[in-house]
Amino acid sequence: MEGWRRIYSSGNLQYVSLLKHLLESNEIAALVLSKQDSAYLFGDHELHVKAEDVIKAVRLIEKHERE
Repeated sequence: MEGWRRIYSSGNLQYVSLLKHLLESNEIAALVLSKQDSAYLFGDHELHVKAEDVIKAVRLIEKHERE
């Protein structure tokens, strides 16, 4: 995934998906990658954005978490 950076990681897929939607509604392309083991259901889901959007994306997530 050249050019993409992980900006968030959580075991809660619903919350990661909510953050993805938040970013996309602010015109930031985002991907969710599952690093969760399918048999035992442990591991994280990672949120990735393009390298040039990292700062803007992190600020949006921080603002969302403060509210």
